[in-house]
Amino acid sequence: MNNIAPSFLGVAKSFQGRRWDLRAVDEGLVTELVRQAGVTDAVARVLASRGVSTDACSDFLRPTLKALMPDPSLFVDMDGAAARILRAIDKGERIAVFGDYDVDGATSSALLARFFRAIGIAVTVYIPDRAAEGYGPNAPALLKLREQGVDLVITVDCGIVAYEPLAAARDAGLDVIVVDHHKAEPALPAASAIVNPNRLDCNSRQGHLAAVGVAFLLVVAINRALRNAGWYGANGRAEPDLKQWLDLVALGTVCDVVPLTGLNRAFVTQGLNVLRKGANVGLAALARVARIDTAPTAFHLGYLLGPRVNAGGRVGQADLGTRLLSTEDPEEAAALALRLDEYNGARKEIEAAVLREAIEQVESRADNTPLIFAAGEKWHAGVIGIVAGRLRERYDRPTCVVAMDGGLAKGSGRSIPGVDLGRAVLAAREAGYLMNGGGHAMAAGFTLLADKLDAFSVFMQEQVSAQLKGEPMAPTLNLDGALSVSAVTPAFIEELSCIGPFGAGNDEPRFAVVDARIVKADIVGSGHVRCILSSASGGRLKAIAFNSVDDELGHGLLKAAGARLHLAGTIRADTWQGRTEAQLVIDDAARCE
Repeated sequence: MNNIAPSFLGVAKSFQGRRWDLRAVDEGLVTELVRQAGVTDAVARVLASRGVSTDACSDFLRPTLKALMPDPSLFVDMDGAAARILRAIDKGERIAVFGDYDVDGATSSALLARFFRAIGIAVTVYIPDRAAEGYGPNAPALLKLREQGVDLVITVDCGIVAYEPLAAARDAGLDVIVVDHHKAEPALPAASAIVNPNRLDCNSRQGHLAAVGVAFLLVVAINRALRNAGWYGANGRAEPDLKQWLDLVALGTVCDVVPLTGLNRAFVTQGLNVLRKGANVGLAALARVARIDTAPTAFHLGYLLGPRVNAGGRVGQADLGTRLLSTEDPEEAAALALRLDEYNGARKEIEAAVLREAIEQVESRADNTPLIFAAGEKWHAGVIGIVAGRLRERYDRPTCVVAMDGGLAKGSGRSIPGVDLGRAVLAAREAGYLMNGGGHAMAAGFTLLADKLDAFSVFMQEQVSAQLKGEPMAPTLNLDGALSVSAVTPAFIEELSCIGPFGAGNDEPRFAVVDARIVKADIVGSGHVRCILSSASGGRLKAIAFNSVDDELGHGLLKAAGARLHLAGTIRADTWQGRTEAQLVIDDAARCE
């Protein structure tokens, strides 16, 4: 007997080759949410589909730090880390922050730099060069810091598997505190303290935090230790307001694609409120060059600000993002923002070239393996993570992209819900395939010898297949409901806004706009397809399919003038010259049966 439910709207194979499914909901829960939380039926259905109970609804809709913030002492080694830092402050020891070159690393580094500056302590910030030094602590850099007189290094967003570099630091008399969130192995590196909610022995239940979230909790712990030691008030020292840096925490949290649930929702919600005040001159300058002229949202963090902060580490100078987020000088901020914007433009060109080659490689194989795997000689290592994300979106499968240079291969992976890629990479490292590697459920990075690439690929396919329990990868698109063209309005967008911020773990609601006709379709920008939709029941709606001109979606839309279509996507406000309209961002389409 076939127990498979029928596809939503009869779409078994869309333009993108996907089956459409309607998210299942508990109708009783929907009724209770409407009654107890006072939300509309549409909002209640979205909440129910994401597993939000009536008890959790208030914290979900109105996330606050007061309700969701844990005691930092719940983290293994947190109190020890704060005590070691307090001792360094008391003794006048030199402190350095060793960060990563991505947004999570840059925000974590800038957060610590700003906190220490606020309490009158000068720190050195070191961001390694992606090409020359690679990811994470390396022995030459740590030993150089020691030679310069540094007594204590705090690593952020890195360090949890840096066994040899941290052993070298210890032997040189350099203390290291690791602040990380990546998957940990049973054995831990040599360090004075290791604060990581993903340590196997940490029961904080905060493993979903980005590194910047862990760094913020460390700042809370240090601040508390200073307060208890009588640091504030002595010599006119004032205790800083830690909430002023939540804009950095929000940026790093969104851009590291960690689940926007629990404490992360509070960080992003409150951080966006801080960001809107424009107090961080670096972020304000970056918003100007990104031409953000509306109140920033999680979308702006993830798609406009984050890529520019990342651009320095990817194709430019690794420390530019941290410098921008740390500076108090408006002129320096403006200059750094312009440089990052230029690097972001260069990054887009490099990314497009690598993406084209990767797509050709994947489609030439025409396989249905559970893991997309693409590798190329001389691909720029700074864009492979973005390309992996693009391929994951295109094929709806976990993806690894590898840049080979001589005998060395550097890779980056992006995953889908249900496949823990970080765990698979750690298993590969433990099995001897990798020189270095780690990550979390949705993203991972690794380095290996090129001659082990084929064997590593086979191993990763097996790991992903095992997590999927042998189930075939069937591309699907999960939808929250169906709407007519006339129902997609700014008022409906406002109705849904209470469920935000949206991101990993709280996907932006996706709807099917049913029985629509394409009045006009044309190409705009760098490969986007713009449409005007209408329907027999009335109404008109703007729509756009980003980066689709070369794929089946774009081709189908451009050829479908006058045809009846179901179009699936997210609904966003489009503000232009003070006027706000609704716009459908198209993810997929199918002809009406």
